[in-house]
Amino acid sequence: MASNADFVQYIADQCAEAGEIVTRKMFGDYGIYCNGKIFGLICDDRFYLKPTDTGKALLRKLDLRPPYEGAKDYFYIEEVDDHEYLSNLVRATCKALPEPKPKKK
Repeated sequence: MASNADFVQYIADQCAEAGEIVTRKMFGDYGIYCNGKIFGLICDDRFYLKPTDTGKALLRKLDLRPPYEGAKDYFYIEEVDDHEYLSNLVRATCKALPEPKPKKK
């Protein structure tokens, strides 16, 4: 089941204070980016955040699960209605993630 476009936009809006949020359709679901870094996935109307130690320290509830069959575990974020909480999680996660590799020409 693919994610609903309204839910995807809602998650992007909730994370907006972290930086420039962009979503991209991929494999029937969505990747979500902040300032050019992919930090999470939205699959089947569920929000998943890449696991980092700084993100883990801010989580209200630790719930690791794969966003799709065969994937590595991500933090499953059930509480998506608190925009300040999500923006802080995204900001901390993005600081901990490596810079994206330059694209080959």
